[in-house]
Parts: sequence; C-alpha cells; structure tokens
Amino acid sequence: MHVSTCRDSFTFLLSLYIQINTDQFTNVSESYELIPILGKKMFEKASMMPCSLLPLVLFLSLCCSLRAETFREEEYASGMRPSMVKREHRKTLMITEYGEISTVDISRGTRGAYHLEFITLVPRSLFLPVLLHTDMVFYVKTDSLMLMLNIGRGKLSWAEDGRELKRVNLRRGDVYRLHPGSIFFLQSSLEPEGEKLSIYSIFSNTDEDVYEPAIGAYSSIRDLVLGFDNKLLQSAFKVPGDVIEGMTKAMRPPPIVHAMQEKKSILLELESRFLQALTGNKASSFHGINGGNKKTKTFNILEAGPDFENCNGWSVTVDRGDLKSLRGSNIGVFMVNLTKASMVAPHWNPMATEIAIVLEGQGIVRVVCSRNLNETECKNRRFSVKEGDVFAVPRFHPMAQMSFNNDSFIFMGFSTSTRRNYPQFLAGKSSVLQTLNSHILAMSFNVTNTTIDELLTPQEDEIILECTSCAEEEDAIMKEETERERQEEEARKREEEKKREEEKRREKEEAEREEEKAREKEKERERKEKERKDKAQKQAEKRQRKEKKRREAAARKEKEQARREEIEKQREEEEATKERKREQQGGEGRHKEKKQRREPEEQGTREQEQEHEGSGDRGRTAARKVWKL
Repeated sequence: MHVSTCRDSFTFLLSLYIQINTDQFTNVSESYELIPILGKKMFEKASMMPCSLLPLVLFLSLCCSLRAETFREEEYASGMRPSMVKREHRKTLMITEYGEISTVDISRGTRGAYHLEFITLVPRSLFLPVLLHTDMVFYVKTDSLMLMLNIGRGKLSWAEDGRELKRVNLRRGDVYRLHPGSIFFLQSSLEPEGEKLSIYSIFSNTDEDVYEPAIGAYSSIRDLVLGFDNKLLQSAFKVPGDVIEGMTKAMRPPPIVHAMQEKKSILLELESRFLQALTGNKASSFHGINGGNKKTKTFNILEAGPDFENCNGWSVTVDRGDLKSLRGSNIGVFMVNLTKASMVAPHWNPMATEIAIVLEGQGIVRVVCSRNLNETECKNRRFSVKEGDVFAVPRFHPMAQMSFNNDSFIFMGFSTSTRRNYPQFLAGKSSVLQTLNSHILAMSFNVTNTTIDELLTPQEDEIILECTSCAEEEDAIMKEETERERQEEEARKREEEKKREEEKRREKEEAEREEEKAREKEKERERKEKERKDKAQKQAEKRQRKEKKRREAAARKEKEQARREEIEKQREEEEATKERKREQQGGEGRHKEKKQRREPEEQGTREQEQEHEGSGDRGRTAARKVWKL
C-alpha cells in the first residue's frame, strides 16, 4: 500500500513538473502549492520507496519547490496588504431612481488592483448592454423573503463571440462567469412588488486577457457604435442619414434606465438592432427578454452542499470543478455562515488571496502579518465589519473571522484561484502543528514539551469553532487600540502642532532677526549713504569754496591787475602830464634860455646892426637865420 502511494505520488509529481515547465496550468502558481502537501505525504513514506526512484523524486521536488519559492517572492514583492473598505466608502459611479453602481479597488501593490463593482437594480429597471473587456465573475444577492415567495426575479442576457444570445433567470446565491468580449445586459423583476437585483462582481486577469484600468471593465454599446462618423455608420448599417443623425443627437442615457417604457425611444430601438447585428440573433431585444433565446442554468452556491458544517456554522467553496465556466478563470467563490458566538479557526491560504463581502450580520476579522517587516510595511490588523463592507486578506496571512454573541456573520467572497485552496489551520483537529515534532515546537516557542502537549491536545471541533465573546473581546481591544491610536494621533498632532508652533516661533524669531538685520543693514546703508552724501556735500562745498576762492582770487587778481593798470595808467598819465609839464617847463626854460641867449645875441646884433647899419641885405638875411636858429 505504501509502495503504491509513493508510486502514485511520484507519477503525479513528475506530471506536475512537466506541466509547470510547459506552462500547461491555467494558473501555474497554484500548482506550486500542491508540492508541500504532496511532499509531506511522500516523505512520510520515503522509507518504503524504492531506492532507484528516491533521487529522482528528490530532484523533481527540489526543482518545483525552487520555482514555487520564486513565485512566492514575486507575490511578496507585489506589496499587497490586508485592507478593509466600508460600504459608505465605496466609489459611486452612478446613482438614479432606477439603480446605482459603486466600485471598490483592492490594491495589489505594484501588481495593480482587484476591481469590484456592485450593481443594484430596482424593480422594472434595465442595465443597458455593455461590451466586457475582461473576465467577470459575479454573485447574485437579493432579499431572502422575495426568494422564498418566488416573486419576480432578475434576468441576465449575454452573447459570446457573436454567437446566439443566451439568457438566464437570476436567483439569490447564483454564481456565474462571463468571458472577455461578451456583450451582456441585466434586467430586474418586471413586477412592481418584485425584489431588487444586486450583483457583486469582480473583474480580473486571465492567462489570455489582462485587465486594463485605463479602459475600464466594460464599455457601452452606444459608445462603441457612435464613436464612428455618421457617413460610415450609414454605409455600414444601410440606414437613412436621418436615423444616424437622430442617434447622434439623442441624449445619452444613464447605464441603468426604466425597463417598462410605454414607447420605445429611437436610441434604445436602434441599440437593440445593433445588438442583434453584433450577436447575430434576430430575437434579441432589451424589451423582449422572454423571447425564444437559449436558456442557461447557473450554479447556486446556496443549493450546493457545504464543504464543512457543524453547529457553529458552515462553509462552501466554488471552484472550476463545481462550475465549469470557471475553467480558465483566476477567480473562485466561497461563502461562510457563522452562527452566533462562532469563529473560523486561525488559518492562512497558501494559494489564494481572499476578497470578502459581508452579506448579513457583523463580525470581527483578525489578520496577522505574514512575515518579519516593520510596522510601516505590514502590521497585525483587526477589522470590524458589517453588511456591505469589503475586506481582503492576502495569501500566507493568518486570519480568523468571528461573530458576536448576539448576531450571526455571513460573508461571501472571491478567491484569486479556481483550484481547491486547502487552507492551513493552526487550531482544531486539522492543525498543521499536529504534523510537527512537539520537541521542535517547544524549542520554537521557547516553552516546555508539556506546554506544547497541552496546546496540541486533540479537539473535537475543526475549522469552525465555538468562541463565546471572542468578537466582543477583539472589538474591545480594537476600540482600546483605536482609542490609544486616536490619543497617540492626537498626541502626535499636538506634538506636531507644538513643533509647528515652535517652528513658527523660530521662524518668527528668525524673521525678526532677519528684519532686525535688515533694519540694521538699512540703517547702515542709510548711514553710509548719508556719509557718502555728507562727504559728497563737503567735497562739493570744498570744491565750491575752492572755486569761490579761485574766483575771488581771480577777481582780486583781475581787480589788482585793473588797479595796477589803473595805477600804471595814472602813473603814465601823471608821467605824461609831468612830461608835458616838463616839456612845457623845458620849452619855457629853453625859450627863456634861448631868449636869454638871444638877448645878448640880439643885443649884439642890434649893436652890430647899429654898427653895421647900413650894411647890405645879405647881412640882414644872415642875421635873421641866426635868429631863427
């Protein structure tokens, strides 16, 4: 028996290795997680394995484990953290009297985000046709009372790859998947007293298609059609130009409209014709959904047998083995129903991230960080959740979900794997600690073997356990932590405010010092400017005084020169006067002297004349000449 088990295990491991290395798995990462489970069983029986097979099995196991470790490193590197989004914090895309659409994006770190949409239709409403861009898996939520009364149900109509339009009646608990490229629309109950139709959907990548947030999860038929020019549309659909013009000028309808219209609008009628052209189905219509289209059945998770059930609650998962349409998808579905004062035993998921939505009641979710990181990167979390809230727990993060003593806790969700998940439990009959050596565990926890033996004493319950007041205690701790964090936050804010005030004070003081320096600098500048001006003024005054002195000196010099010239002129005049006087005096003297000299001469002349009286004229002439001389 042991040899047969080992041989089967070896065969599976060999085929697994071949498929991994030839990329034959839909989700290759999930195959890696089967290695520890299978390997544990194989090596427990290794003593019974033929020696010729043991080295090869060890080699294949090592290769697969190394590749699995590489994938885990990539998963860790993505940076996804546990998170929770309250219902009131969803992003609203549209809301009218006929319904609403809201979204939640769960961050995957560097790997993007998981995109969820919540579509709600009131009775007699229609979600208009859209072209699906990516893989879509959805769960149908309606009022349980309406389901029991079997009053008016919603309907889904879709077509894939241009094939025949299919339709299905939707009930509470239905799970279905639509492929990328599908065209679909939804219709709520046509009965006035019918129930609301709520669709919880997730859009994800597949091996062939990648979700692109930039273009969204889907686009409306109207946008696809009216994106072309009028002339092109007229030629393509062989319709008059006024028809196309009427479409382009028509008001854009919201994604959700009233389904029971007395008169069909031109836009809806033409969109219906375009839908017929796209799907190749002449019977398809928004208003004639009950026509002769192909009917399809969905998988109802509420009607499926639970994977586990006891007095504390039950759980069920839907994978590609349960729902064939999930084959090729990366998304599975699960649901957990906890009765009052119950708990899902602490566990982690080795293969899938869980994104859960609370359907009824309320509870506490405890998540433990899966590796040694500082608190800024990863820290233990507690989430208090109620109906409509969304919480996400990445793979390899231990968690526990608890209900309160006075209320049940029902949630469904999507797992990022369509393969069987095999959660690893820390407590209960299925505890993974039971497989480890108690002495090794004692060393790991630094306690005695007796303590470990008491800890691992087999329990009657497994997976879902009774846990009276656990949620209340966790809630109290969370409130205390919240209050402590609030106080710490307030203290931090006060400290920051104090630092800001201190910084402002320092800045103010610095500003005052700068202003004082600026004033001093301005004073110094003014002083220097004044000194410069004073110096310039003094120099100007000095130059003025010098100029004045120069002018005064020049004036004095000119005056002196003029005076000297005047004196010189006077002197010259005086000298001239004196000269004239001297000349006059000299002339008179010479005249007198001459006279005196002439008198004797005249006397002698007269005497000679007298003596020579009678001399001739010659003598008189000579005398006159002498006289003249």
